[in-house]
Amino acid sequence: MSLRTIEWRDGVVVTIDQTKLPTQEVYVELKTCEDIAYAIKEMKVRGAPLIGVAAAMGLALTAFRSKARSRQDLMKELEASAKLLRETRPT
Repeated sequence: MSLRTIEWRDGVVVTIDQTKLPTQEVYVELKTCEDIAYAIKEMKVRGAPLIGVAAAMGLALTAFRSKARSRQDLMKELEASAKLLRETRPT
């Protein structure tokens, strides 16, 4: 199987669980921004560049799954997700 460190696959973010390295190669599927925040907090996603990409993908997941009927409602959802991600600290 060929996989980048992190990728978007059919509305799901797939990434290597870095807590399992180097003895195991395990991948996690992250379906919501909350999943991304949890993965960052639990250090399944590590390193500033990867955390930044994961956070951006978390916002993309929020938009992708949104049921908002207006731009204003979507922006509220994105702002809430951004706040969650900003408050997530891996250490």
